[in-house]
Amino acid sequence: SLIGRLMFELPEEMGLIAVAVRQTQGKGRGGNVWLSPVGCALSTLHISIPLHSNLGQRIPFIQHLVSLAVVEAVRSIPGYEGIELRVKWPNDIYYSDLMKIGGVLVNSTLIETTFHILIGFGFNVNNSNPTICINDLIAKFNREEGTELKPLSADCLIARTVTVLERLIEIFQEKGPNGVLPQYYKYWVHRVLCFSGKQVRLRSEEGPVAWIVGIDDYGYLQVHEEGKGVESVHPDGNSFDMLRNLIVPK
Repeated sequence: SLIGRLMFELPEEMGLIAVAVRQTQGKGRGGNVWLSPVGCALSTLHISIPLHSNLGQRIPFIQHLVSLAVVEAVRSIPGYEGIELRVKWPNDIYYSDLMKIGGVLVNSTLIETTFHILIGFGFNVNNSNPTICINDLIAKFNREEGTELKPLSADCLIARTVTVLERLIEIFQEKGPNGVLPQYYKYWVHRVLCFSGKQVRLRSEEGPVAWIVGIDDYGYLQVHEEGKGVESVHPDGNSFDMLRNLIVPK
């Protein structure tokens, strides 16, 4: 891609972002295709992270920080705190625990002692079909709560997401995972599921029962299998299948 080539030509301290109005060849995890019409917020962001830093030693956390930044971009606006956007491990943005509203894809290249990170993120701001969009959630909130919150624009939310992400990265670099995890858990779909008594199964539909308990220091999901204690699971492929409640151990 153009931004992928440009990122090596810029000074290390300079960031780069590409914003698309419409996307026809977007990439998802595991080779999936992500199609995005007009009305979605679509961006690819380049950042540089030193290898010998808190985040450089825990690169998988970047996708979690971006997902959190998208949710915070909306829910940190005064009056919009109750809009039911949440993060789903490892890289999705959800409406409650009901349906996906956006996603994040991160590619990293290590050159000498610097990670060059390309972050693609997209979320549905203004398309009611085929699922739901952020402005639908705002309209729903207005009906239920008697408020008059205004619709949000894709441009505004992209700018807010980048600003929030910059702050989250600074906090992570200073304090490590514990600096951001409380806020991540606040908006975590899986935390909602755990509180409601949700169980998952390991490996197959007949596999052992486990409970989701959190995220480890490297961004992997932690589950507790009865009689075996806590272990981490990885996000390769579709290793957390929410529809079938399946996860694959690391």
